[in-house]
Amino acid sequence: MKKINLFVLALLCIPVLLLSSCDRGDDINPENPILEPAFDVMKRHMLDNELDLGNILSGPGGEVKFVAGAPAEADLEAFLNKYTILDIRTPEAFNSGHIQGAKNISFADLLKEGDAASKRILVVCYTGQTACFATSLLRLAGHSDAQALKWGMSGWNAETSGPWNSNTGDEAKGHTNWAAHSAPSKITYEDPFIDIYSSDGGDILRQRIEAVVAGGFKTAKGTDVLNNPGNYFINNYFSDTDYGNFGHIQDAFRIKEELKLEGNGTNYLNPENTAKVITYCYTGQTSAVITAWLQVLGYDAYSMTFGMNGIYHSNPAWGPNQWGVGSSVPKNLPLIKN
Repeated sequence: MKKINLFVLALLCIPVLLLSSCDRGDDINPENPILEPAFDVMKRHMLDNELDLGNILSGPGGEVKFVAGAPAEADLEAFLNKYTILDIRTPEAFNSGHIQGAKNISFADLLKEGDAASKRILVVCYTGQTACFATSLLRLAGHSDAQALKWGMSGWNAETSGPWNSNTGDEAKGHTNWAAHSAPSKITYEDPFIDIYSSDGGDILRQRIEAVVAGGFKTAKGTDVLNNPGNYFINNYFSDTDYGNFGHIQDAFRIKEELKLEGNGTNYLNPENTAKVITYCYTGQTSAVITAWLQVLGYDAYSMTFGMNGIYHSNPAWGPNQWGVGSSVPKNLPLIKN
């Protein structure tokens, strides 16, 4: 009889166990922080450590912008002494001409080499775009004053300026998908889902940075975005004035001032994998920084290569950042050849 009673008691306990195992309330229970969504844990850590987008672009307090222009020849020695220079181009490109004292590294070794640097880090690539992507990741990883060489080796010497010279274009001029209407109304979305289970925001962030380094720089050509805007969730990273004066890709959102963790501005971006979030700017360099930051947050984010320069270089609204004009004319600084 005793065995029968125990059996009945066990049967009665099964529904209770099933119901408690289906209870999702613990997901947001502060007494069980390991079940809190990883995005929320990481976001809190990033805000506490001044890693919102504005700080990545300008450095804490706006002190160190993410790019550094090539120096005047008279300032070259001071420039070289200031940096640990990491050149992420191929060994062949590096050997054909590089900056004195630069170290050629693979992108996969970025974090290791960054952690070993004894001075401020300067990342160098062909055009400044991949270097800006790398700089964003280094800043997220704790190197808050890391910088990229603006325009890459294309801006250092006319001999290495080919990658920029051959990638400006004007396909947007007269294109049916080039528009001048006001920006569409913003849509609110949920946060991305991050498949990491930890209560340590710093640990989640490091895992995300390492995953993005391993995945590499995600880009799309401006011609593809222009011809197929429906394949992307497009963020035009212009001021409101430039959005109108330059024109823009059809139905591109303008999410600039709101693009930050504080205030949930990132909720204006679509986190679904069916909509690649692509950002474009003037040169592809700022959008590269933003793309790295968004990838770490869990977005399927891409940067439109060469930005406005790549699709409408002759646009009459240009001020700064037009390749080949003013300060963006390549310098003729020394190249070391192996």
